[in-house]
Amino acid sequence: MISPEQFEKEIELIITNAIREDIGDGDHSSLACIPAEAKGKAKLLVKDEGILAGVDFARKVFSHIDPEMKMEVKLKDGDSVKHGDIAFFVEGSSQSILKAERLVLNSMQRMSAISTKTSEFVARLEGTKTKILDTRKTTPGIRALEKWAVKIGGGENHRFALYDMIMLKDNHIDFAGGITKAIRKTQEYLKINDLDLKIIVEARDMNEIREILKSEGVYRILIDNFNYDDTRKAVELIKGKCLTESSGGITLETARNYAECGVDYISSGALTHSVSNLDLSLKAV
Repeated sequence: MISPEQFEKEIELIITNAIREDIGDGDHSSLACIPAEAKGKAKLLVKDEGILAGVDFARKVFSHIDPEMKMEVKLKDGDSVKHGDIAFFVEGSSQSILKAERLVLNSMQRMSAISTKTSEFVARLEGTKTKILDTRKTTPGIRALEKWAVKIGGGENHRFALYDMIMLKDNHIDFAGGITKAIRKTQEYLKINDLDLKIIVEARDMNEIREILKSEGVYRILIDNFNYDDTRKAVELIKGKCLTESSGGITLETARNYAECGVDYISSGALTHSVSNLDLSLKAV
């Protein structure tokens, strides 16, 4: 996993690039009709139901655009919200508030949707040992925001990117000439390059699980696209020799059944790629 310092750098890059994209050489709509010295106040109005996410990110955006802006937070990240709630007030330069408005809203709406979806999975898995994981099926350029939202919703982050964990999936295995060769080559590569990365190996059937178990040093087996019966058999076969993860088209409706098979983790791309934004507005007061 990436360090907190790396994560903060990713967030800063997102803010910097989003401001470049949206403001360019100036917010001419505001510059044209609002005096530079004008002060204003706005509220973040919730017009939906779900789990709020992105309040701390909004604070970073406002501070980046104008360090003199002040926030009065009424609801924090992870709080349940309903139509009519006010998440926060922001006060300061009217031009600065308008510069930040769209970046704050777009980000918070998507983050809140992801947190809401994640919390639904967490609720379905309650009472089991299974934890819900995100994937790399994220929106290019804002992965850090989306994975942050998963954490706010009660889920856990999978690897952040290709560089912080080894995952040998079907194509890696086939291109490498088989499971055992892929694992051996990976371990040699890590040793030669003095890298300390966990290894996850995907299994497509029970025979592949048996082959994976012959190798030492595998952190987790990805039990991919198995039915419930075969998932249970796979967990019994692995017997705690390494961690287990179910994946492959798992939905909110099927997640509990997979959890009851005894897997340690379920990963679902649906946490980030299949959500509908929560309706939020920033309104002058």
